[in-house]
Amino acid sequence: MTARRAYPSEISDARWALIAPTLLAWQKTRLDRRPTGEPARTDVREVFNAILYVNRTGIAWKYLPHDFPPHTTVYYYYAAWRDEGLLAQLNVDLTDLARVKAGRDAQPTAAVVDTQSVKTSTNPPTATQGTDAAKKIVGRKRSVVTDTLGLLLAVIVMAASATENTAGIQALEQVKATHPTVTKTWVDAGFKTKFVEHAATLGIDAEVVPRNTNVRGFHVVKRRWVVERTLGWLMLHRRLVRDYETLPASSEAMIHIAMIDNVSRRITEESTPTWRGTY
Repeated sequence: MTARRAYPSEISDARWALIAPTLLAWQKTRLDRRPTGEPARTDVREVFNAILYVNRTGIAWKYLPHDFPPHTTVYYYYAAWRDEGLLAQLNVDLTDLARVKAGRDAQPTAAVVDTQSVKTSTNPPTATQGTDAAKKIVGRKRSVVTDTLGLLLAVIVMAASATENTAGIQALEQVKATHPTVTKTWVDAGFKTKFVEHAATLGIDAEVVPRNTNVRGFHVVKRRWVVERTLGWLMLHRRLVRDYETLPASSEAMIHIAMIDNVSRRITEESTPTWRGTY
């Protein structure tokens, strides 16, 4: 790691110790394919710090500070890790560690599902966007599945016009593939019979938890508050406040990066800095 002044988004030595084996193993595999045997020229930790900087601040890749590796290099690594599923797998591995640290089994048995519609920028092609008529948002819909601690188990990004059933079913199938032990899930009233029936075919009992109609305004809803808090965590990362990504896969990768940041801090017991009081 080069000697320079650190940015608030950067990863600590303790957190890097959790992430380094995966990323360095990936880099070594790439280097072993080189017929010249040439050593690595890029510091993977600096690349990951740059990705965290983009994720946290919301800047475009071209606006990366010059003391990071070139933005083309950083994006190359990011795109490779995205396409090869490395970021998603890293999130799964860290989630298992965080659950064990919290005194839970590594594999969850219950999940909470929710969706979030966000506006898009001018980058995404119109074919990947849609209109959420209920929320009056033109953009994309994130279907997020967490465990009962609020840790990410799966995420699917689709056009905002997709129904909760369509988005939720795909996310639930992803959960079952990576966490076959899940047998229970809670959802809001936007998920209909089709979702519940499909969950049953996967061996998952889906329980719809409606809001209390006798209470006006905000109130905590049983189980559902967990995933809603996770969506709040994601909003600390400015790249996720609006969907800037050309590919839905990049949108999903940015969510995985945000949760890798969050979960690694949980494991090492480091606090997450907020924007409040930093100026």
